[in-house]
Amino acid sequence: MSTSMTPQFLLAAPMSGSGKTTLARGLMALLADKGYRVQPFKCGPDYIDTKFHEAVCHRPSINLDTFMASPKHVTSLYERYAATADVCITEGMMGLYDGYDRDLGSSADIARVLDLPTVLVVDARSAAYSTAALIAGFAGFRQHVKMAGVIFNKVGSARHRELLRQVCDDLSVECLGFVPKSADLETDSRYLGLDFSQQAENRALVGLLEKELHWQRLLELTLRPRPQPVVGRSVFFADGTVAVARNQESFSFLYQENLDVLGPYLSFFDPEQDEPIPADTGLLYLPGGYPEKHLQALSSAVRCRESIRAYARRGGRILAECGGMMYLCRSILTDSGTYPMCGVLPYDITAREADRKLTLGYRRFVLPKSVWKGFILPEREYRGHEFHYTRFAGDEPVSAVAVTDAWGRRVPTPFLRWKNVRASYTHLYLGQADIERLFDVI
Repeated sequence: MSTSMTPQFLLAAPMSGSGKTTLARGLMALLADKGYRVQPFKCGPDYIDTKFHEAVCHRPSINLDTFMASPKHVTSLYERYAATADVCITEGMMGLYDGYDRDLGSSADIARVLDLPTVLVVDARSAAYSTAALIAGFAGFRQHVKMAGVIFNKVGSARHRELLRQVCDDLSVECLGFVPKSADLETDSRYLGLDFSQQAENRALVGLLEKELHWQRLLELTLRPRPQPVVGRSVFFADGTVAVARNQESFSFLYQENLDVLGPYLSFFDPEQDEPIPADTGLLYLPGGYPEKHLQALSSAVRCRESIRAYARRGGRILAECGGMMYLCRSILTDSGTYPMCGVLPYDITAREADRKLTLGYRRFVLPKSVWKGFILPEREYRGHEFHYTRFAGDEPVSAVAVTDAWGRRVPTPFLRWKNVRASYTHLYLGQADIERLFDVI
């Protein structure tokens, strides 16, 4: 394989539930086992699938999203991480053409921006030759979609394989393999626990895919010029350490690009351990996760909570997202009791089963022009994504700014401001954000 060329492709599907996440993880693990440096990417704002990628590739998985960032930024981001890899695998989201506005922001949109060939994962459990119409439609719907081949998932028998092979022969589409139905390969619910290692399952999946997929042919078909390293990029320099809360579940949902732009002086700490935040903290970043699953540990870590409360009261800068915002509140209520949190924000969060409701979608807000220390600060827009089951107990707090969805419609999600605290259920994407402006006067 030429060192100037590397396999690069998008693994997509006609719809969610087709098995692309399982196959992406298995294919990444298979190639990593073969000695390839596999660089994973994920279309869209998902911060859970990226953890599965990282566990098998041992490299950060990078979100590519054309709603939260410009095509130019997405291209630069992709090139920066792809430049040092032997194989680049981008896992799609939902169906291939599902975006925030028709196919804008979809996996197909990412393939267009990056000129990536597409491998379509087709769930064939209840169909045979009818998949010909589906594949032909997906391949021809948009001219920029370049179909490298098809992987059939949940295949039932040898006869079923032959019928599906006929589909590819008649369409002149490369058949890259068949994956049989197996209950053992289904990924568990995302809310039941975040064990990203899953060693036994990965081993079984790798063995199956090595046998069933024409993975070497896949690499041949998707060779593309190796991206060139990108030099020079802006990073945020805090006056002191950027302290980042991080552990496996309570504070684990964040974009790698956020960490990259907050560098180079990052200091990670675990709020479940009873240690105060660094004395020289210049910015405290509390990302999302599932703090409601570890409330006893969080509430028992009194010294950590008190150090955060004291830091906030003396004007320390805090950016808190979703689970991080919940942690800053007065308490979190569950069916087993009420657990005190940091008490920085005068609100309570309910995680009771009767109150659980999924809220998700893209979010954006604009900080208007203002005057700060004699300077006119321009208008700035911030974008991100919201995904949670908990909610505020009682009425929603009043938002400091109007928060809207991808279509510009007002949503009740509040953006909270108290002193230098900025908090919301929205996971902000900081790759193109003016972080300093976020803490200026609103």
